[in-house]
Amino acid sequence: MIGREIPHVTLKTRTRDESLGGDNPFRWEEVETKDLFAGKRVVVFSLPGAFTPTCTNEQAPGFERHYDDFKAEGVDEVYCASVNDAFVMYQWARFLGIEKVKMLPDGSGDFTRRMGMLIKKNHLGFGDRSWRYAMVVEDGKITGWFEEPGINDVGSDDDPYGETAPETVLNWLREGSMQKAA
Repeated sequence: MIGREIPHVTLKTRTRDESLGGDNPFRWEEVETKDLFAGKRVVVFSLPGAFTPTCTNEQAPGFERHYDDFKAEGVDEVYCASVNDAFVMYQWARFLGIEKVKMLPDGSGDFTRRMGMLIKKNHLGFGDRSWRYAMVVEDGKITGWFEEPGINDVGSDDDPYGETAPETVLNWLREGSMQKAA
């Protein structure tokens, strides 16, 4: 994965627009992944699904808690990608109090599939979902890759978490900073 370019796909998002008025002042917006990553150093973490236990209790809140630590290591943005639609990602972020991490709804799984990380969770009634991974992307190219072991879609209930924890990614970033300073 290192050195590979991020796939160029269009994500369907919702953007708050007060000019619309009413109880739901959001409009559809298409976001191009090439624009999200161009000229930036970005950390992306991808997870199986909003409102699921590990994603909700550990991974997403952990990246939010460490957001300022990522910024201190020269990261411009932290994105959370999931094979969920924009409505679900918005409500999940509200539920968790996520304010700094940006949510990337990959509702149809196009980004995840092109990353080679789309798996089947049919045994849980989820359908297609993302395997848990994280990456550091610099100007559209992957420079750091973190993946949980055992990628599969054969019905295993394993949900490993550790390789993609924010602390793991931060340690990698810090080691790179120390090597540059030496």
